[in-house]
Amino acid sequence: MKLNPQQAPLYGDSVITVQLTEEDKVEDDVVFYLVFTGSTVQHCTSTRKINPGSLETISPGHDCCETVKVALCASREGHPVLVVAEESFQFVQDEAYDAAQFLATCAGNQQALNFTRFLDRSRPPAADVDFLDEKVALAFRHLKLPTEWNVLGADQSLTENIPRETLMHFAVRLGLLRLTWFLLQQPGGRGALSIHNNEGATPVSLALERGYQKLHQLLTEEGAREPDSWSTLSHTVHSGDYSVKHHRGLDVYLLTAEAKEGTAASWERDIQHLQMHMQSHQHQ
Repeated sequence: MKLNPQQAPLYGDSVITVQLTEEDKVEDDVVFYLVFTGSTVQHCTSTRKINPGSLETISPGHDCCETVKVALCASREGHPVLVVAEESFQFVQDEAYDAAQFLATCAGNQQALNFTRFLDRSRPPAADVDFLDEKVALAFRHLKLPTEWNVLGADQSLTENIPRETLMHFAVRLGLLRLTWFLLQQPGGRGALSIHNNEGATPVSLALERGYQKLHQLLTEEGAREPDSWSTLSHTVHSGDYSVKHHRGLDVYLLTAEAKEGTAASWERDIQHLQMHMQSHQHQ
């Protein structure tokens, strides 16, 4: 098999195409799974067939930057699971992840937040903003934020009357709809809406001033729904000893569990768990 691409960002949710070689191709009733075995975490993903020689799946979110082993497993009713091919795959920290980490770290840091304002002067094209918004929001969701993390920073003694720049100002100024939604759900997110910066602007007034109608509705309408995005196509259908996610866009399922010994038995067990949850979810 050949994986394209051969790497994915830590936060996952990117499309992976699997090109099958002649040796990999088997009977039509065979279902393929990919098993990613890392140092501490193992993922199992279902696939969907594009054509007789190609499969498609979604990259899982991983816990660290490393090269993992990927096994292409063939499952057929009444037969044991077979590993038909193996390949290496790399999880990397990309620019969107770096940006999310930087923003999460500088919540409440006025010097850093003022520094981000230079981005506003370049005004990237709408397509670039949309791409940036999607990726940074995905990366932010994947970060393990401390329980005490707050959109307004660590200094809880500051009141709403003190003018200052916030992460919400940053997200609104660039028109980052999905990142704004994410921040709204975090501690301090709603409180940030009424805070003025040194120019007297709140995130709400910034959205209005710049003509960001959808963003303004998101900030002001009660019960505003989450913006459509790649991330909204994925949701967890089970969690416990392991988690199972369903990506509705490609109708692909992903199981993540603590890594076990890289044996056929552990692959088979993970695939059986995944199949069980797929059948249960599809039945519902």
